[in-house]
Amino acid sequence: MARDFDVIGIGNLNYDITLLLDKFPEFHEKVNAGKAFFGLGGAAGNTISWLANFHLKTGFIGAVGSDEIGKSHLNYFRQIGVDTDGIRVVDRHSGVAVVMIRGEDKRIVKYPGANFAKRVDFGYLARTKHIHMSSNPPETIEEVVKFASERRITVFLDIGEAKLSPDVEGNVDYLLMNEDEYRRKFGSLDPSLCNSKNLVITLNGGGALLRDEMGRVSEVRGLSAEVIDSTGAGDSFDAGVIYGTLNGWSLEESARLGMLLAYLTVQRIGARSAIVPLEFVEEKAIELGMDLPFNGH
Repeated sequence: MARDFDVIGIGNLNYDITLLLDKFPEFHEKVNAGKAFFGLGGAAGNTISWLANFHLKTGFIGAVGSDEIGKSHLNYFRQIGVDTDGIRVVDRHSGVAVVMIRGEDKRIVKYPGANFAKRVDFGYLARTKHIHMSSNPPETIEEVVKFASERRITVFLDIGEAKLSPDVEGNVDYLLMNEDEYRRKFGSLDPSLCNSKNLVITLNGGGALLRDEMGRVSEVRGLSAEVIDSTGAGDSFDAGVIYGTLNGWSLEESARLGMLLAYLTVQRIGARSAIVPLEFVEEKAIELGMDLPFNGH
């Protein structure tokens, strides 16, 4: 079968309502938000949106409701060139996430809705060279990793809090976690405790700790930015790692591109509002003095 996709994403699709507050409401209290943002979200969907804007051929596996939000997801993806044949439309409400932000404090309430109806079409998945997963249950991860391993399809996995057996973990090509997730899972930041082929841990103070498949450990620094909204920053970082890797960059170079995309994201409200074409990212990298091996388009 021809592998006509560069990357297929698997994950949730949500409608994000982001509220910037001076204070969180007390019991039975109403407060006004200083600012509000409404937009499409969902971790894997955010990552795939970046990659589609970076000229990669992308598809998506997920589920939306037969409502206006579901239509918006499908229309948005089609407009930016993401194939939607892997997205189920079901008779329930689409997923919603309410994000309340007060300074550095962020609180999120999610209604998964149609996301529970997500089903992996393995015939569709066989058409890709690479897979990116985020916000998936362990059983989905295990099935996809086994399928991909047997067909030599590269797997990028932003694991979140999902629990995996060492055997499954060992077949993940690129495991992406944040520092808190890694410490909870392994008890320390020692990258040798994880047996994925490549490991990327984003650090709380900025930057990332990396271990490649040769066992080499390195660290990249983050970029200093005034954080307005951190929603989607990790998804943007994932997009940088994936894009760089697919273009033959080193893990360090790919992670530095991820840092740049996260830097752009945290300065805007909403997970996808900072998404820009690759050409703009190249210009920004030059402006910031980042030596990244773009080929030019």
